[in-house]
Amino acid sequence: MPTPIDVAAFVWPSYTGDEPRSRMFWPEGIGEWQSVKNFNAVSDYWHRTPLWGYVNEADPYVMQMEIDAAADHGVNVFIYDWYWFDNRPFLEQCLDNGFLKAKNNSRLSFYLMWANHDANNVWNINLSDDYGSTVIWGGAVNRTQFEIICHRVIEKYFSQPNYYKIDGRPVFMIYELGNLLDGLGGAEAARKALDWFRDETVKAGFPGLHLQATAWRKNGTNLSGVDAQGGLSRAQFDALAFDSITHYQFAHFTNMNRPYREILADVQAEWERIDSNYPMPYFPHVSIGWDNNPRFRRFRDYRCQENTPEAFEYALRMAKNYVLAHPKQAPLVTINSWNEWTETSYLEPDSLHGYGYLEDIKRVFGTP
Repeated sequence: MPTPIDVAAFVWPSYTGDEPRSRMFWPEGIGEWQSVKNFNAVSDYWHRTPLWGYVNEADPYVMQMEIDAAADHGVNVFIYDWYWFDNRPFLEQCLDNGFLKAKNNSRLSFYLMWANHDANNVWNINLSDDYGSTVIWGGAVNRTQFEIICHRVIEKYFSQPNYYKIDGRPVFMIYELGNLLDGLGGAEAARKALDWFRDETVKAGFPGLHLQATAWRKNGTNLSGVDAQGGLSRAQFDALAFDSITHYQFAHFTNMNRPYREILADVQAEWERIDSNYPMPYFPHVSIGWDNNPRFRRFRDYRCQENTPEAFEYALRMAKNYVLAHPKQAPLVTINSWNEWTETSYLEPDSLHGYGYLEDIKRVFGTP
């Protein structure tokens, strides 16, 4: 019998008002649901609402429902966007109070993606059109803060019985490598810090640490309003000695302002480019779409078109074929995302497509 393929969906933990500092961006107290709800009321084309309502995803009873829906449709891993701003965590409530307190969380594994980008006014609808270079909190951290972060992650999350591992090693993904180097003092210093992180993970009783890098095309553009522009040199990247690579969004390497099926030729080429040029495994990534107009008052004429469930299913089959063609690496596919509503790339059911995207996953990958 073939090995089941792990389907891991990114989770953007902003759909809760439980984080006090989030009120500076979303004062209605429902997190970024505020932007979703209000954009739907004024948009002349978007027209969709969440079938489950504007629920608090830091509520364990809500997460019990979502975990069951994910697991029943073949999603068996959540990758939580995890933040550290101003020397403390940000938006941890969705994971801590929602997922980890849900009685059925053993149905899913989870791991962390350290979303170490800068925070700016792009999350504030009143200021986002002119967010410019304003930085509220920087994503780069020094070595002292890095060690605090690593100990927190090891002790609080790696220790969870359902933390996702490859070959017994907890997986930890890092989003912006430029910020990593900026904070730690360059590639050599960053490599030493990562080596220290590996050693601390072993000291905690694990056989090692699996570090995963977010892939970007060098000199990419800032589409989301928080992503950095540019990237590392090949020598800098190699020095960090990551264990694997995946993507967070198709928008990080290709033009999304066109029909979805046209994008997939570039996606296939990008997978092949990484597979041919890097020694570590690449885990294929599938994004559902791109349109971040819900975050802005002025229309941004850059959005993915025709990203129907039928088109998405085709991309999933591409990813499955990639996994089957690489039997020596862990069988993992990453999806953007479980709930990136304000970037219009989500699996959660809505009034437009119902459970269509989730049903795609069930058809392509089955259920455990």
